[in-house]
Amino acid sequence: MQKLRRRARRGSLWQLALRGFVGLVLAYLVLPILVVIPLSFTAGQLLVFPIPGYSLQWYEDFFTNPLWTGALWNSLLIGVATTILATILGTLAALGLHGSQFRLKPVVVALLITPLAAPVVIVAVATFYFFASINLVGTYLGVILAHTVLALPFVVITVTATLQSFDPNLTRAGASLGGTPVHVFRTVTLPIIAPGIISGALFAFVTSFDEIVVALFVASPQQRTLPRQIFSGVSESISPTIMAAAVVLLVISLGLMIVMEILRRRGERLAGRNR
Repeated sequence: MQKLRRRARRGSLWQLALRGFVGLVLAYLVLPILVVIPLSFTAGQLLVFPIPGYSLQWYEDFFTNPLWTGALWNSLLIGVATTILATILGTLAALGLHGSQFRLKPVVVALLITPLAAPVVIVAVATFYFFASINLVGTYLGVILAHTVLALPFVVITVTATLQSFDPNLTRAGASLGGTPVHVFRTVTLPIIAPGIISGALFAFVTSFDEIVVALFVASPQQRTLPRQIFSGVSESISPTIMAAAVVLLVISLGLMIVMEILRRRGERLAGRNR
């Protein structure tokens, strides 16, 4: 009995130490982000902490300054276009890879997810030189295509993961009832894998919306995105407006992550029902 009690105490101490370590790691990651929030409400002209007072003047400057609002709209425009393109291509690629077996399939999968493994700066430099040869540098199309390359792997991975729990007998049943392949896909397959597609689309949007390295190489001042504008603001003149812009970026990204988590849980429930 004493040995069991000792083991139980050791186990509880180990769990307590592990939880404390995890808490420290989370604090290390989250606290620098949380500091940005009060700095965005400072009443002073400089970034000092603690702040001298609270004010909304920097949010007013953000939403009334054409430089910041233009960067925000560019990010939204490029993000939406990237999401549409990456979602269509990624979903088609996942469906094609899931329903086929060929010798070079691992090579194709590796090529699709290469942007996740390669350093972003390498991708940005390669994209710049390639796009420069076909006159796509400094264009909206060039930025959208470059962001699509970075976002595509997330769509492929999420849709492929959803397809792993998909029962092919459902499509066979639909076909046996006289449904055409398009009708069966629209009424059977698509509703089941929709949470994975939407999650991949949100991942694609967040990837494009937060991306800065490729934008520095490929975009011109006309395609200046919000992360690039924040980077330029830090480099040129540090203003509390940068903190307000960072909070706006944080709120949008956090909101999308919450939606993705909700969709992930919904997808797990649907997968459990189909088993």
